[in-house]
Amino acid sequence: MSIENNNEENETFAKLFEESLTGQNFSEGEIVRGKVISIFNKEAIIDIGYKSEGILNLDEFEGEGPLQVGDEIEVLFETLDEESGMVILSKRKADRQKSWDQLIHQSNEGSIIEGKIFKKVRGGFMVDIGIEAFLPASLVDLKPTKNLDQFVGVTAQFVIVKINQKRKNIVVSRKDFLEKQRDEARGKMLGTLAVGQLVKGRVKNITDFGAFIDLGGIDGLLHITDMSWGRVSHPSAVLSLGDEVEVMVIQIDKQGEKVSLGLKQIKKSPWEEIGEKYEVGMKIRGRITNILPYGAFMELQEGIEGLIHISELSWTKRVAHPSEVLTVGQEVEAAILSIDKTARKISLGLKQMIASPWENLGSKFHEGDVIKGTVRNVTDYGIFIELDPGIDGLVHISDISWLKKINHPSEIAKKGVQIEAKILLLDPSNQKISLGIKQLTEDPWPLLTQPLQTGTTCKGRITKIVNFGIFVELANGLEGLVHHSEFPKNAEAKTNFRVGDSIDVQVLNVDHEHRKIALSLQSA
Repeated sequence: MSIENNNEENETFAKLFEESLTGQNFSEGEIVRGKVISIFNKEAIIDIGYKSEGILNLDEFEGEGPLQVGDEIEVLFETLDEESGMVILSKRKADRQKSWDQLIHQSNEGSIIEGKIFKKVRGGFMVDIGIEAFLPASLVDLKPTKNLDQFVGVTAQFVIVKINQKRKNIVVSRKDFLEKQRDEARGKMLGTLAVGQLVKGRVKNITDFGAFIDLGGIDGLLHITDMSWGRVSHPSAVLSLGDEVEVMVIQIDKQGEKVSLGLKQIKKSPWEEIGEKYEVGMKIRGRITNILPYGAFMELQEGIEGLIHISELSWTKRVAHPSEVLTVGQEVEAAILSIDKTARKISLGLKQMIASPWENLGSKFHEGDVIKGTVRNVTDYGIFIELDPGIDGLVHISDISWLKKINHPSEIAKKGVQIEAKILLLDPSNQKISLGIKQLTEDPWPLLTQPLQTGTTCKGRITKIVNFGIFVELANGLEGLVHHSEFPKNAEAKTNFRVGDSIDVQVLNVDHEHRKIALSLQSA
C-alpha cells in the first residue's frame, strides 16, 4: 500500500470519527427516533444518533408493557444535561406532542370528538381526547346541575369550542353537542309530523296555560283549551308529570319549530250531536261551572255548557249579580230557551222553572185601574212604579202633568215613596205596563183655553227668556210664547224684558193638537 493511500484512509477515518462525536443537530422539543441500548432499574439508555446517549425514565412506559434492549421508540428531546452530558428524553411528552399535531391536523373549532371525563378540577373537568382538554362545568350538560361528580368517568361526544395553539390548550363542550343532537332530532321529528296525526309522548312540564309534551326530539304544547271539550280549571286536573299520553297534532310551525297538540280532538265533538239530545223548551239538570257579572254557565254534559243570563234568573227578584242566586258547583234545573249549533251557544232560563207572574196579571189588573205602588226607580224619561213583586209599570215624563213642563221626573217623585197612577196599557205578553199620573184628573186644557179667542188681550208673567222669544204664564196657569217677531217695533222695549215682569199680551192662536198658545206684544 502506498503512502498516498494510507493518507486518504486516515483522513476518511478522522472524518467519520469527528461526525460520530458531533452527531446530528437536535433542538429541544423535537421528536426523535432512537434505539434502546441498555436498561437499568428505573432508566433506559437510548441511542438517538446524537453526540451523547439519552436517558429515559421507565415510569413513562407504565401500562405499555416491558421495554427491551433493541426496541426502537420515538421520544421528545427535552434538554441536554451539562453535568452528565446525557440527553433527557420523554416518551410521554412525545406521545402528547404527536397527539396534539394529529388533533390539529384533523380537527378545528366546531369539530366533534369523542373523549372521556377523567378528572374534576376547579371550574370544570379534564377530558381525555387523545390529549387533555378542559370542559367548563357550565358546558357539561343542557341544564345546570349541582352533582358534578356524576360526570367523572363518562365517555361522550364533545364539540371543540376553542383551540389555543400557543399554549396548546383546548376547551370542549358536551352541552354544545347535546344541543346539536337535540336540534337535529327536532328537525327530523318535524319532518315526520303532519296535522291530524296521532302521536304518543310524555308530559314534561305543566303550566297554568297548558302542558308541554315530549314527543321524542321535540316538545309540543297542549293548551288548556285543547285538553277537553268541557271546562278545565287547571291542566293538573287532567295530566300529571311523567304521564304518557296520545295526542293529535293540530298545528305545525316549521319556521318557529313549534307544534300545537290536542287531546280533545281525538274524541268527537259533543256539539255534533247536540240536535239529537236537546231541544228548546226541554228542562235539564246540570252543574254551575262558572259565574260572571252577566250570568252563570251550567254544564249539561262534558263539553256542553249553557248560559243562564242574569235576566233569566228570577221573575220578581232584582238580581244585581248571579252569585246572589247561584254558586259554583251547585246543581240546578233549568229550561232550554235557545240552541245555536253553529255558534255553539245554548241559552238557559232558571226563572222559567216556575210560572211567570205576568201570566195571571190580566186577572188582577186592568187598563183604566188606579193603582198605588212604590217608586222603584226614577230615570230621565220617567218613573217606575211597582204594582206587584217584580212587576213594574212606567209613568213616562209626558204623562206626569197636563200643563206643567217637567224638566226631570225627580221633581214629582222620589225612590221608595208611595204614589198613585192610572193603568194606560197592560201588555203581559211583552211584559209592558204603561201608567199615567196626569190621567188621574180631567184634562183642563179645553176648559182653560175656551176664553182665549184670537185677538183677546190678557195679562201674564214672564217665566223664561230665550233667543227666539219669551214665555209668558197667563192668569189661568197656561203658558204661551211671544215670538221675537211679535215684539214691539220700539228697539228699546226689546231689551227691557225681565223674568217675573207682568205684561199685557194678545192671543194670536191656540193650537189644540200640539197644546201651544201663540201671543203677541205688538197690539197689546
